[in-house]
Amino acid sequence: MDDHKQVPRLSGTAIIAALKSAAISTVVALPDITTSHGLLWPLSRQNELRLVRVCKEDEGISICSALAYCNHRSVMLMQQTGLFDSLNAVRGIAVEYKQPVVMLVGLLGKEGGVPPDESKKYSVRTVQPILRAMEVDHICLESDEDVPGMIAAINRAYEISRPVVILFGGKIQS
Repeated sequence: MDDHKQVPRLSGTAIIAALKSAAISTVVALPDITTSHGLLWPLSRQNELRLVRVCKEDEGISICSALAYCNHRSVMLMQQTGLFDSLNAVRGIAVEYKQPVVMLVGLLGKEGGVPPDESKKYSVRTVQPILRAMEVDHICLESDEDVPGMIAAINRAYEISRPVVILFGGKIQS
């Protein structure tokens, strides 16, 4: 009998392919431990998606909104602590002005196979209730099998001009 639990694999390669499929042209990013190795570094080594590094997450929210005004699709890549730090920008720019700001958020400390709402980590457990209170659509990706839902979420954000958060349930592998 195999006592080893199968750990879901979430790969940067699958995420980057999905971003391209969703017609994303720019990734605005603030480095974080959850997404750097498997997603941010591979993004920095390819030429199809423009990578814009920022110092503060709320700057990225503004940049993504401005790009949407120019008919360029973009995403903001950050960690949940950065999402918390930028909630006023999300509220003021993305929610109240109905902007298609797409946020890719790594959940630092999330336990594998445990829904974010049930995490023992306060900073993970509180993300979804806050997004629900702000009426921000969100999905959580745990494995490569979940990645096609990311394309649909991005397309929906741009179709209805509303923000969306795509949560990554664990470290992204290269």
